[in-house]
Amino acid sequence: MKYPKPLKKGDIIGVCAPSAGVNEGNHARLELAVRNVETMGYRVVVTDSVRRSAKCVSADAETRAREFMSLYTNPEVAAIIPPWGGEFLMEILPLLDFDELSKSEPKWVCGYSDITTLLFPMTIICDVATLHGSNFMNLGAKTIHESDLRLFEALREPTIIQRSAARYGGYTKAGEDGLHESLYALDKPSKWKSVHASDREAIEGRIIGGCLDTLGRLVGTKYAPVVETLHKRYWRDGLVWTLESCEMNAAEIYRSLWQLREVGWFEYTNGIVIGRPDGYSDTQDFTLRDAIDSALGGLQRRTLESGMVSFRVPVFYDADFGHVPPQMQLINGAYARIECGMGSAVVMQGQKVFDGKGKYE
Repeated sequence: MKYPKPLKKGDIIGVCAPSAGVNEGNHARLELAVRNVETMGYRVVVTDSVRRSAKCVSADAETRAREFMSLYTNPEVAAIIPPWGGEFLMEILPLLDFDELSKSEPKWVCGYSDITTLLFPMTIICDVATLHGSNFMNLGAKTIHESDLRLFEALREPTIIQRSAARYGGYTKAGEDGLHESLYALDKPSKWKSVHASDREAIEGRIIGGCLDTLGRLVGTKYAPVVETLHKRYWRDGLVWTLESCEMNAAEIYRSLWQLREVGWFEYTNGIVIGRPDGYSDTQDFTLRDAIDSALGGLQRRTLESGMVSFRVPVFYDADFGHVPPQMQLINGAYARIECGMGSAVVMQGQKVFDGKGKYE
């Protein structure tokens, strides 16, 4: 797995909009995010299409692909952080030159929601680490939440340790100036849950995942060669799937997880962590726990290629990442150790393999 160089002060962060752009009503928030990041000591370059928005996108697919490629192949740009997700990032995938991306000096690409549609193929096809975490607009508040500031820690440090949040919640309303004092209102106690009701469990492996709403659309396309490529490279390490959803009810979450299991994506899985779903509802009396139990409850991992030895795959849910704030910064391709117990969790990520005691070999 290729890791981009650690981000350092003075580096250029590129902002492009491969999916949705920023409408005029949110320009003030975008400008505040730019000022905040520049105050931290970084330089910011915003492409032409970011401040446009029509028909759910910032520009036509060709323009969006060209702007992304121009940033990624620019040796002076160290990281790319889109403003936010959207709906139709998949339109640019056929227009991206993945051969050129693979040969280019790796750099950080960050985001969540529809940005999964870009991060997932890049990690698997280009074998480069990407970051499922804060979008650029998450930095557009007068006081940036500590969970979003950890974005920069993840981009700077070879290892990062994060602990589960005490509380979670929703978004605040902007003031009269269109800006937020702080983005989040965290008013509910956070508690990670285990499907298998173990007091304590730990999982290790290479993180991969993202937003189920868009990830599932990549199944069967050349942009998601999980079985053909990812499994062949990292079956010895095993995978830790980190999955979240937006606007999916319990039935749709079950259907999506069932699909991923049936196409073999969970074959070399050491653990699965599911973030709190946003825009969620039960389907009649069928709940989120029912969906997870039905799709993943009996999942086992083979420890030998012969399949003679297997173990039960741990599954955690209601974890602190995704569309419900606050969220952890999760590095696709990083080796991770996740310890969960009594409703809290510790997530350790880095370039190398842990020795089982939270240290790297």
